[in-house]
Amino acid sequence: MDDDKPITAQVMETMTTAVEATKDAAVTAVKKVKKAAKKVAKKSAPKKASKKKAKKTAKKAAKKSSKKAAKKSAKKAAKKSAKKSAKKATKSKKKAKKAKR
Repeated sequence: MDDDKPITAQVMETMTTAVEATKDAAVTAVKKVKKAAKKVAKKSAPKKASKKKAKKTAKKAAKKSSKKAAKKSAKKAAKKSAKKSAKKATKSKKKAKKAKR
């Protein structure tokens, strides 16, 4: 410490330098903690695993939707064929009646 400066000024200077040093240390500590947290997050959930999971869920969803679509189309086809066969039957009945006359 300087003997030329008054003690209060010296104390204030020392305190400000200590505060700045503490602030800098806190900032670096926070940065380090954030970096470490990111590393842990990457290790606990690797990208490949999440991609595989996403692919699996997409495949399952596609399977489900395709099954539903197949069922719907089958039902529609069955209804259409039933309607067509009913129409054909009525037509053939009409033709048979005409042939009898």
